[in-house]
Amino acid sequence: MASYILRRMFSTVAVMAMVGIFVFLLLRLAPGDPAAMIAGKQATAEVIAGIREQLGLSDPMPVQFIRWVRDMLGGDFGTSIFAGRPVLELISQRLEPTISLSILTMILSVAIGVCFGILAAWRAGGLVDRILTAFATFGFSIPVFVVGFFLIYIFAITAHWLPVQGYQSIDHGFGPWLVHLILPTITLSIPYIAFIARITRASMLEVLSEDYIRTAAAKGASAYSMLFHHALKNAGAPILTVIGLSFAGLIGGVVITETVFNIPGIGRLVVDAINNRDYPIIQGVLILVSGLYVLINLGVDLSYTLVDPRIRY
Repeated sequence: MASYILRRMFSTVAVMAMVGIFVFLLLRLAPGDPAAMIAGKQATAEVIAGIREQLGLSDPMPVQFIRWVRDMLGGDFGTSIFAGRPVLELISQRLEPTISLSILTMILSVAIGVCFGILAAWRAGGLVDRILTAFATFGFSIPVFVVGFFLIYIFAITAHWLPVQGYQSIDHGFGPWLVHLILPTITLSIPYIAFIARITRASMLEVLSEDYIRTAAAKGASAYSMLFHHALKNAGAPILTVIGLSFAGLIGGVVITETVFNIPGIGRLVVDAINNRDYPIIQGVLILVSGLYVLINLGVDLSYTLVDPRIRY
């Protein structure tokens, strides 16, 4: 087990190194010049060249890359070109909305998605299965922003039950914090509920056809015992995988959802940085998100030993 963890840690370092190279080259080779955006449309070539020299963008790419990696390993992710403040400071100020939305989304998605998948597998071929399968197909296909605007129109504009947009910090109270996150959480949860439900159903159907499940039923085991004590644990590895990948991939949906609901989180920060060609912010967010993604995948791999002891050997 220890050797497996070490191998996975070494592979994690290699993956992060490749991600760093890719992020650096992607931003540098993309069209657009932050120096020209800072200088304005009426700036001369000499002014733009001076700004590039001041920002260090006129140095050769290998020099820029080595300087960036050196500073990043020392905990310095750079300074925002436009805001003039440290990148980590800007990211830390936007963490609470994104983390709050992500955690609530995963709690709702896992709770409903796993239950829907188990229920659909238990009633495979029946009316309940067809309804849940249709919901999963619909939820996985419809764009997130369409769901968001629909929910805003129904529950905020028409019914006036919930706020249209914005975010309230949990420091202002649990109630206002939760009320502002209800619509964004439901919006972002729908595709993940559908995805988790489909994978859970498929995995449960495979396990429910095994001989030991039929033996448990013949011995008089209850449906709850068969589904949760026997089948779910043995079907857990694919479900854990999709839950981990869903949580790691939330940042893609968060960008759209935060834009629709005007939530000042990491997603909005990235959108603004891309529009401004703010290299340090984009690089810092991508590296942190990539590191989180890799760590979640590592955690999922290690969690397999909890549901399948054979992996330990």
